[in-house]
Amino acid sequence: MRINDRALTIISNVIILIGISLGVLGIVRGGSLFIAVGTAGIAIKARHQRKFDFYFPMLIAIALFALAIALPRGR
Repeated sequence: MRINDRALTIISNVIILIGISLGVLGIVRGGSLFIAVGTAGIAIKARHQRKFDFYFPMLIAIALFALAIALPRGR
């Protein structure tokens, strides 16, 4: 099953909103992971456009994912 660009945008935005909500509630690591995955989804949508529109958001998503993994565990 192939996901079209519109569905990918909606799914990515929902995932980013979940990540923001988790971050507000204090679950920073989980929120960061959700935001990284949502940002990667938006970058994948732009893969057929200019190179900058693909690589820059993907780089941000990878860096945010690495940062979320490197965060110390709470409690």
